[in-house]
Amino acid sequence: MAMTTPCIAQCLGQDFLAQTLGRDYLHLPGALTAPGTLISFDTLNDLIARHRLAPPRLRLSADGEALPQHRYAVPVTTRRSTVWHRIHPTELHARLAEGASLVIDAIDELHEPVGDLAAGLEAWLRTHIQVNAYASWTDREGFGTHWDDHDVIVLQIAGSKRWTIYGPTRQQPMYHDVATPGPPPNKPMAELVLQEGELLYLPRGWWHAVTADQGTHSLHLTCGLTPHTGADLITWASGHLRASTTVRTGLPLHAPADEQTAYLAALRKELDALLEDPHLLHQYVAARDAEDLGRLRPSLPHLDTVPTDPGLQIRLTTARTRTTTVTVDGESVVRLTAAGNEIDLDPAAAPLLDTLIAAPSWVSLSELAATAGLTLGEVTLVAQELITAQAATLKNKTAP
Repeated sequence: MAMTTPCIAQCLGQDFLAQTLGRDYLHLPGALTAPGTLISFDTLNDLIARHRLAPPRLRLSADGEALPQHRYAVPVTTRRSTVWHRIHPTELHARLAEGASLVIDAIDELHEPVGDLAAGLEAWLRTHIQVNAYASWTDREGFGTHWDDHDVIVLQIAGSKRWTIYGPTRQQPMYHDVATPGPPPNKPMAELVLQEGELLYLPRGWWHAVTADQGTHSLHLTCGLTPHTGADLITWASGHLRASTTVRTGLPLHAPADEQTAYLAALRKELDALLEDPHLLHQYVAARDAEDLGRLRPSLPHLDTVPTDPGLQIRLTTARTRTTTVTVDGESVVRLTAAGNEIDLDPAAAPLLDTLIAAPSWVSLSELAATAGLTLGEVTLVAQELITAQAATLKNKTAP
């Protein structure tokens, strides 16, 4: 595949993390080669034809409003008396020709190449990524001038699209917030036409409008970055602090004022001690990584055991998997944390785990054995433990 996550990371560069992320927009012309190898209009056609995608997973939008489903789909009642809506291609084409935009949410869960892209970004940025696909055919705006509660990395896949950027009117707005941003400025700060293969980064809260006004259809992906905020840190820290008796103690609501003051001073001392820990942010991110479920996938037909088959392929279910070396009962072990579980393994498994973490996609058991210097049987045992913990998934060698 010509477009890879390392390519995106290299294009954005390490300065992006230190100087641009969350601070300013960034436009990179010619950043990506052969974007059509990642996704295409044929991909959209196949997904729509083969999946029952109900709103809001698949939706049409025009002028900032979602179109009623009956305008492009017909209800179908099954023999089990359930109702689903089949897309009506002729009506779908008509709505899109009239100016509606087509949206498929979380397409990373439906199309593996996009899922690989999202997983790579997650490993780099240490946050959950959701990728949505947007297709437009006219200069009619699908969503009007709006802002998002998450940063976005936009990849222009086909055609072109105009982005009018106004900037923020409230710094760092959140999904659950105490106020909403004021209206956008009268004049935009930038106006860009994204061409095929170009990339745009936009921080959350920045007002923008998007239109396919270049006389050609447009297909782009938007990678939404789940933010880590001070509010998230405080929420996590509140659970961390429950180890303290002071924090677990009932509030002295009916006590004299001096006792209330003393309690608050003791509570402040607990909070200060936590916030003064120089490793606090590392601990927070590690905890968030450990609970990330990634993109869980079963390993059928293998229910109880993994066969010793060199052609079987394996991959991790979450790109935010971590390994550390710890001591348990006086013995050194490699601890893998992933998908809400911890697995302790012999240190000899470390090269195998490193290979899986670095792999962009599937790796055969025989490749793992050769890379890690283990026997196929040893690799199979480790694979079984990873699959039992939902940290990995198998693909049969005959699978497409």
